[in-house]
Amino acid sequence: MAKPTTIKDALARWEERNKQEAITAVEIGLQFQYPPIEKMDSTLSTLVECQKLSLSSNMIEKIVGISGMKNLRVLSLARNYLKNLNGIETLAETLEELWVSYNNIEKIKPIESMKALKVLYISQNLIKDWAEFMRMGAPPALGEITFSGNPLFENMDPANFLAEAMRRLPNLRKLDGEPIIR
Repeated sequence: MAKPTTIKDALARWEERNKQEAITAVEIGLQFQYPPIEKMDSTLSTLVECQKLSLSSNMIEKIVGISGMKNLRVLSLARNYLKNLNGIETLAETLEELWVSYNNIEKIKPIESMKALKVLYISQNLIKDWAEFMRMGAPPALGEITFSGNPLFENMDPANFLAEAMRRLPNLRKLDGEPIIR
């Protein structure tokens, strides 16, 4: 099999396609790389102007190399191989949206440090207990969550799940695309 695409190579392709230097770009899409990206690295920290980064549909297992991305507001890591959210804490002050659906995430403790997070798409993962779900109550601004497809959701009647989610997360305004009416 071909060697995985590196972040450096993916950025070079992106620059060629977009006729722009990545270090000045506000929005960068590195999704669907072939061969897929397997590792994030510190090259990402050079993207200081980037506000929206997509690394979806690759084969990434760990969140690393993003500590220098001081302006990042939206990070998309959907359809990868993430098992947890370790490494996301470096964006605690700025990240507003985290898209990590269709991964293998079981534990989300780092979400508790996210001060600006408003939107979390975490459907189709492996979260199976209320203790992990409750961690989403820590970010003060978090009001929109997608969660369907996780074992915790799938093992309950939808109406019971909704009632329990509303009870446990009083700031929740939207769940799985539906407005919360209290």
